[in-house]
Formats: sequence, structure tokens, C-alpha cells
Amino acid sequence: MSFSSPLIINLAPTGMVPVRSQSPHVPLTPAEIIADALACARLGASMLHIHARDEQELPSDDVNIYAEIIRGIRAQAPELIIVTTTSGRRTPTVEKRASSLYLATDVKPDMASLTLGSMNFSREASINAPDTIMRLAEIMQENSIKPELEIFDLGMVNFAKVLISKGLISPPYYFNIILGNPGTAQASLLHLATIVGDLPPDAIWSLGGTGKFQTTANGLGVLMGHGVRTGLEDNLWLDEGRTTLASNVQLVQRIVAQADALGRSIATPAQVRDMLGLSKRAAI
Repeated sequence: MSFSSPLIINLAPTGMVPVRSQSPHVPLTPAEIIADALACARLGASMLHIHARDEQELPSDDVNIYAEIIRGIRAQAPELIIVTTTSGRRTPTVEKRASSLYLATDVKPDMASLTLGSMNFSREASINAPDTIMRLAEIMQENSIKPELEIFDLGMVNFAKVLISKGLISPPYYFNIILGNPGTAQASLLHLATIVGDLPPDAIWSLGGTGKFQTTANGLGVLMGHGVRTGLEDNLWLDEGRTTLASNVQLVQRIVAQADALGRSIATPAQVRDMLGLSKRAAI
């Protein structure tokens, strides 16, 4: 690919796992998530991968929390692309996973995550049965929400092709390739090339890494991909030696610095909307 393509920065600020005792920088309340998202957007983040948390810091499928976060972001930056999670890591039922997909139009997400297979994380499993994946894709299609296709291994690319053959997803396809998890593809050129080489036509892909592999994966994404995924969801540390806790702002700043060093521009939300075929949004 060419550096004439501006770099997409997809920020995953919170996730399902990090808590305050692990890092004071992870945003957990709606106000914290909104503030962090807007600060990172001012630096160049164009996509926001959102997880809601309850007052006990636990993952939540409460649509009111999602609505508060989305409304707060769109009140100041309506053009940002908001992605909500449908993760099955802690929420097994389809309808609970899909709760944010039914939000009213003004706070409906632009996109939603869709993990294309089951896998083991370091301490727990993420279960994504074929019928669950297909039903989530159907709900997204019914609500005009574009899937953010999560790829952790090569077989998940093939399942994307199954969804394409069934007419459940439409081009252009947006993929997050996430490397470095112990039970899936690793942050190596061989694994990345194998996955990217099997993506369908009209694929746009961003690259992220878990834990200590985040920096390597992000560097490869800046160099080779359409974009990167970064954020405290994937890694709490600024350095591989785990001596300095990171903030989302610092992680985005590092991506921008890498891109600047290579003479690569950062994609604006409007440019990303055009790349992905997403409609424009007005302020709410």
C-alpha cells in the first residue's frame, strides 16, 4: 500500500479488563471515557472502540451508559466514528451483547465489533459460536451498523468470507487484526502477511497488539496498514519493561510521532467515513 493513504487511528480506551487498581489512567466512568476520547481525537484518533462500565468498574451492557457516552462525544465531535463492543468474553447471550445496537438514531453507534471466532485469552475464553456471529451480523445489518471485524487468527478471515457469501456484510470491509495473544496469531511478519494475504477484496485493515506486542504491532500498522488500533484496552504500559504506565493520550501521541517520522498523514474522521462508506453526522 502507499502512504498516499492517510493513517486511521482506532482508539480502544477502556476494554473489559483494566481497573483502577491496575492503572489510574484507564477511563471507566462515562465522563472519563468522553474526556479521554475527545483528548485523543484532538491528537488524531478518528475511531473510538467503546466499552461501558458500571459503578463497580465491571463491564456493562446498560444502554443508558452507552447512550450517555455517545451523546457526550457527539455533542462536541459528531464526526468521530463510534464503535461499540459486542464482545462475548463476559456476556454470553446474543441480545445482551447486542444491546447497544438498538439505541435511538441520535446515539446509535456507527459501527460495532464482531469477533469472527472463539479463542483463549491468557486467563479466559471468548466464545463466539457460528450462529451467534451470524445473528450479531444480522442485527447490525438490520440497524445499518457497519461491523468492525475482529481478526485474531487466520480462520477468522475465512469466516468473514462465509458472512460475505451469505450477504451478511457489505464492502468496504473494515478489519482489526490483533496480534500477540497467547492462543492466536503472533506479532510476526509471517503471521501478519498470511492474514493480510487472505483478506477479501475491498478490505481496509488496522493493526493492533496485545500486551507488550502493542508497540511492535502499531509500528507495523503505521508502516504497512491502513491504520492502527491502540489504547489501554490492549496494553496498560508505555514500555516493554513495564516500568511506566501509559495513558491513552501518550499511546496516540506515539502513533502520530511514528507516522510523522515516516511522512505519513493522519486520517481525519471525514476521510475515514469516506473510506468506509459511512454517512456524515450532525451535532446532537
